[in-house]
Amino acid sequence: MKKIIFMGTPHFAVPILESIVQANYEVVLVVTQPDRPVGRKRVLTAPPVKEAALKHDIPVYQPEKLKDSYEALFAYDADLIVTAAYGQLLPKELLEHPPFGCINVHASLLPKLRGGAPIHYAILQGEKETGISIMYMAEKLDAGDIISQRAIRIEEEDHVGSLHDKLSEIGAHLLIETLPALFEKTNDRIEQDETKATFAPNITREQEKIDFTRTQEEVYNHIRGLHPWPVAYTTHEGKTMKVWWGEKSINEYPSKRAGEIAHVDEEAIDVVCGDERAVRITEVQLAGKKKMSVKELLRGNKQLFQVGQVLE
Repeated sequence: MKKIIFMGTPHFAVPILESIVQANYEVVLVVTQPDRPVGRKRVLTAPPVKEAALKHDIPVYQPEKLKDSYEALFAYDADLIVTAAYGQLLPKELLEHPPFGCINVHASLLPKLRGGAPIHYAILQGEKETGISIMYMAEKLDAGDIISQRAIRIEEEDHVGSLHDKLSEIGAHLLIETLPALFEKTNDRIEQDETKATFAPNITREQEKIDFTRTQEEVYNHIRGLHPWPVAYTTHEGKTMKVWWGEKSINEYPSKRAGEIAHVDEEAIDVVCGDERAVRITEVQLAGKKKMSVKELLRGNKQLFQVGQVLE
């Protein structure tokens, strides 16, 4: 039985770890990020992958900086290291150690969207498809040779959460399909075309703010490309307002300013975009308040959103 070290941290990696266990490979160690404080009360919380590993009685290792303590992994004599959204780069010495190498399950069709937020950028940039790439790891981020890929269509109503879950499951299935050929050394190994590489660095706070001068399509993609995390925002009456969800409005508003509220009804508000079309905002979070539907908010305060107000 082949011995595998699995390295991953968030929910995305859990089905991938589970698939390896269910396929009867021996997972000798799980490496994940340290427990972190979460929420307003800063409760120390284990990463999802750690919780999954402990259910299967798999030893867990949580180095703050892998580069300073990677030698501990050598004692496990693993045949292969599999990573999925681990969150740290592997040092060269570790990459070269396992007989069958180190592979990564990445949520894009490489060489497109290398980096830590490929699912977000696929939606933000209006891509029509994305997918999973399984590739050999190299010292350069997400630049190793591709072993296998599977594409998936991005649906009009998809958001980061829905696409994340689809890609996680696809990654789990594709990995199990890929491993036999890898261990038999009959797998493909396709070099990435560096001229086609694009990048998806982690989302910054500045990127979360909606720019209503963009087109309706771009603003809609912005909202769903940050839903349900980290969530897009704008300002309403000078205060930050998170925009959790919205849709494309069928209405057009010529001669209205970008960001102007052009229509209010019981369910939503129409906010004008740069192409005189609008997004229909249906769920928001006012500063210091919980997330609520626009319908709920207007029931409590019908004057909260007014035609002519401008969201900055």
